Amino acid sequence: MKDVKWVTREYVHVDRTACPWLIKRFVDAKAEFIFVPVEKIPEVVKKEKATAFDAPDVELGHHGDKCSFDAIIEKYKIKDPAALQLAKIVRAADTDKMETAPEAAGLEAVMTGLGIISKSDYETIAKASVVYDALYNNCKLKLIRDKYKAEIEKMDRKQRREFLIKKLME
Repeated sequence: MKDVKWVTREYVHVDRTACPWLIKRFVDAKAEFIFVPVEKIPEVVKKEKATAFDAPDVELGHHGDKCSFDAIIEKYKIKDPAALQLAKIVRAADTDKMETAPEAAGLEAVMTGLGIISKSDYETIAKASVVYDALYNNCKLKLIRDKYKAEIEKMDRKQRREFLIKKLME
């Protein structure tokens, strides 16, 4: 899939900042996003041949306890372990289940702040991208630490840092 337009509700927050990051990283690097009032989404879908996400009654929306980020992961069969860990954080922050992921409250607070200081939804998702890059790499780092725990425990601080950075880059 490539060069698809994606449409969602205006005034982005957690899920609507996370989904563009996920789409650009794992689905369509050239994705174009459109933010409109919720009632205009069907019109934009038809006119622009856009894919709707994080809106009422759409395939890539909330279903049960899962958020739109989860729906995109499932539809596009994203298997990246760090992305799956990030999904837990996004879901917790977006569905008000902060207790299920320690990073969730911080993510929600940062996305609220970015929404306030940004002049547009486009600016918010651009600023949010670095936050999701950092969280993704932190998730990846946790997985690496778990996998190589015994080896890492034998290393001094400098060796550990070099080892982890090398593994992150693989």
